[in-house]
Amino acid sequence: MDTEIRLADFSQQADRLALQLLMQEYASDPMGGGQPLSSDIVESLPDKLHHYPGAFSVIAWSGEKAVGLINCFETLSTFKARPLVNIHDVIVSKSCRGKGISHQMLERVEVIAKDRGCCKLTLEVLQGNERARQVYLAFGFAGYELDEAFGKALFWEKAL
Repeated sequence: MDTEIRLADFSQQADRLALQLLMQEYASDPMGGGQPLSSDIVESLPDKLHHYPGAFSVIAWSGEKAVGLINCFETLSTFKARPLVNIHDVIVSKSCRGKGISHQMLERVEVIAKDRGCCKLTLEVLQGNERARQVYLAFGFAGYELDEAFGKALFWEKAL
């Protein structure tokens, strides 16, 4: 599969539609919660990302069809006093999985992060998403700990 990975431009209709379709596919998948996003969220998301400071996305294209998406947010590492990139969504269309598309998109995100002087990439992954975990491990991601006595870091949330 010949795939082009490029930085999204949400002022462009094709990229807006790609974001909306891929996010809806991801949300509807069991690994994304199994529920479609509301029409209000789907409609507003391209503008929200376009105007959100530090946000960027990469889209994988196979010809005219969007087959993958990663949404990222640049923030600051207080321990390094340098920016970092948090990878928030990694989506590959179900029909295109297993073809290395997520790896190609991660490579592009890494280049962008290095160009921005970032010290690291971060992401979260569900414990049961074995396929994604293997992709991330192969790419060089790992859990972390500051002191072995206190164990590995955990990602928690509190809904508001």
